[in-house]
Amino acid sequence: MMFRLLILLFVSNMVWGQDANKTVASVISQMNRVKNYSVDARIKSDIPLIKIFPVKAKIEFKQPDEIKMKTQGIAILPKKGFTDLAIMLKNKSSYTAIFTGYEVVQKIKTESITLLPSNDAGEIVLAKIWVDIDEALILKSQITTRTNGTVVADYQYGKQKEFGLPDELTFSVDVKKFKIPKGVVVDINRTITAEEPKIQGKMGTIHIQFSNYRINNH
Repeated sequence: MMFRLLILLFVSNMVWGQDANKTVASVISQMNRVKNYSVDARIKSDIPLIKIFPVKAKIEFKQPDEIKMKTQGIAILPKKGFTDLAIMLKNKSSYTAIFTGYEVVQKIKTESITLLPSNDAGEIVLAKIWVDIDEALILKSQITTRTNGTVVADYQYGKQKEFGLPDELTFSVDVKKFKIPKGVVVDINRTITAEEPKIQGKMGTIHIQFSNYRINNH
């Protein structure tokens, strides 16, 4: 009986793994349709104790992971932002995908998939995605890193959803780890000190609106 139970559990785990890998493959296939793009962006940050006005930016991306950003002011962005999740997903040997159930996100039934990094000493400790199976779109992601805490991203799609490119992207960040902007684009990565008790446990948001996509133009 014990032997049979172990076999059933093993088969069950194999099926879950196959479902997760199939879903991830469909997401990657959609991403690979985009060879390059440029887009205008409006970045609005709501971070406790930091007052920053909304800024406009121009973002350019080229496969596999080249990204450039020019802003008209100071912009705060999470270190694990635009390309990190895509890079991880495409490197299939860098993680194990595990199906962890179904959840409703944005009123859509999604497949929840946990990504366990193969490198125990890597920067990313854990990642999770919620995928609209019918559209092969990531509606939500969560990345936990060793030095920058957890960043949750919510995706809103419009005209460019066939390419897996969002119209809006909202990051939720733990402000215990951030630094005061010193340049055009900065990372949220400073650890809180004892003199900053007011922001402990606080969450900040970074909202990005995209417009004027130019896809696969060169």
